[in-house]
Amino acid sequence: MRSVHSALLGVVLLGALTGGVGVGQARAESTMPAQCDNGQFVKDQTAYAQQFSHRQVPYGQHLDLPEHVCGTVAQVYRARRSRSGMHGYFLMAIPGGKPIRVVSNLDEMKAPSWPWVKTGDQVEVQGRYYYDGPSRQGLDWTHHGTSRKWPWAGYVTVNGQRYE
Repeated sequence: MRSVHSALLGVVLLGALTGGVGVGQARAESTMPAQCDNGQFVKDQTAYAQQFSHRQVPYGQHLDLPEHVCGTVAQVYRARRSRSGMHGYFLMAIPGGKPIRVVSNLDEMKAPSWPWVKTGDQVEVQGRYYYDGPSRQGLDWTHHGTSRKWPWAGYVTVNGQRYE
């Protein structure tokens, strides 16, 4: 698993730099981890931060990886409406890594009204790690749906209660 995931990250980063193979083409080689893999997420997060530390990802490139992580809610933000509906946001602390923003499409999720997390809650998140630049990264696609471009259903488990 690690070798496939690491190979995908290398292809994605190389493609972003050279304009070659993009994430959409390489994504088929990857799989969603079956359980929390914080170590792999920290490696991915660190690799992106080193590669793109002072600039945005080149226009038209999207660096997306399937991730399954566990951590603690560090901060909860208000829900906001975007082009794709209402979204809830929280900051998740992951041991060994930098805190990451988690985005949940509230219109797509089977969950109570926002906020259904609070600071200090233990969470497990399965979703898409997106990296568009040093200050534009997070975990999204945390709901049950899939698409042509994203084949993995996501979820958020809060203190043992799963929301899809």
